[in-house]
Amino acid sequence: MESKKWGKAILYGLITIFVIALVTSLFFATLLKFTSLTESSISWILLTISILAVFIGGFVAGGNGKEKGWLVGGITALLYSLIILLFKFLGYGQIFTLEESLYHGAFLLIAMLGGVFGVNLSSSRASK
Repeated sequence: MESKKWGKAILYGLITIFVIALVTSLFFATLLKFTSLTESSISWILLTISILAVFIGGFVAGGNGKEKGWLVGGITALLYSLIILLFKFLGYGQIFTLEESLYHGAFLLIAMLGGVFGVNLSSSRASK
């Protein structure tokens, strides 16, 4: 029963991350198309939004999992990284560069932190 609850929590976390990524991608693609912005000028903004999206995804996963938020958030980040790696490998025939590997390692830690916050906030709400 516990694995079913965790699986659902991780799925909600992954959906959250990808919805945020989709909305952000559409917004910035529109900006890049119709303004004079360049990809290099918004790279730090996109990295910040990516970090925030992974934190929120871990938070959602931890809140739905209700226990072991670090583990649920970590699994969410690992699956996110695996999906991105599969798209990159199958679509472009490339694997992560060292820089991308460091980003995904940071995503793992941030999603774990989000999972911990998600569990703690969901359990404090449940006790009231």
